Amino acid sequence: MLPVASLWLPILVSAVIVFLASWIVHMFLPYHRSDFARLPQEDAVLDALRSLNIPTGQYLAPYANTAAQMQQPEYVEKRKRGPTLFLTLTTSGETGMGKSLLQWFIYVLVISLFAACLAQLAFAAGAPYPAVFKFVGIAAFMAYALGHPHQSIWYRQKWSVTAKYVVDGLIYALLTAGVFGWLWPR
Repeated sequence: MLPVASLWLPILVSAVIVFLASWIVHMFLPYHRSDFARLPQEDAVLDALRSLNIPTGQYLAPYANTAAQMQQPEYVEKRKRGPTLFLTLTTSGETGMGKSLLQWFIYVLVISLFAACLAQLAFAAGAPYPAVFKFVGIAAFMAYALGHPHQSIWYRQKWSVTAKYVVDGLIYALLTAGVFGWLWPR
């Protein structure tokens, strides 16, 4: 069994490569540009929300905190009348992406670290490229892709959007697996 510290190079290189690949996917490829639709009467909706001074957070409307509340006639009527709203709201006009990019890189690094932790339990130094590739690829795919379907299941995200994120996860997993197979200690 290899010490995880001996895998610092594939951990770091795979994180950098996935970070760059995600930048390419989101900045240059057009397929994520349709993930969100323009809100009808956007200015009126934003003005209305702004006037309410709602703090940054995640909101559900109509809202019920318990199963019993979901049975109350007022709640049932609100659901029937619609619409249902899942809202993530930020109140500041902050446009910089630095904090989010740093958090994304740390997340990618953590996925590579966990893939390394799993792989070092399964393989010794000198393991063949295909075996390392398959094992790390599956672990990375689980981390990058399998967390997205719940957005469609529970929050009504379009399945086409979820499918795009699963494809992204496959790309990131293949890159991670390739780096680990290439840089696996001999």
